[in-house]
Amino acid sequence: MTEPRPPWSRRRRRLLAGLAFGAAAGGLGAVALPAEAGVTAAYLGALCAFLLVAAAVVFVAIPGPDTLGELVRTTPLAGAVCVVAVLIALSTEGQSLRWLWWLAAAAGAVWVAAAVWLTRRG
Repeated sequence: MTEPRPPWSRRRRRLLAGLAFGAAAGGLGAVALPAEAGVTAAYLGALCAFLLVAAAVVFVAIPGPDTLGELVRTTPLAGAVCVVAVLIALSTEGQSLRWLWWLAAAAGAVWVAAAVWLTRRG
């Protein structure tokens, strides 16, 4: 038999409720506000909806406390971030934000090294 999952903390429930409120407010603002403000509200609402789904997936995958520590020690996730950042950096030939993607790739490489070191140490 599997062990029952621990209940989500108050902080997790508040985060999900806040993101759901932001998504709903952004959708309402997209309909109710005039042109540019409505588009901005729609983008912010979509961002909140995306973060809501991502947070729910992380909270289901990592049920207990120390979510951030578990994510830091997840080597496959760190490797995927590094690879995607390198691919995006290589695809942005001559654009002004290319340095940002190389910085993200370097941060991903540091994350991979830290994740491997932390899992080997533990």
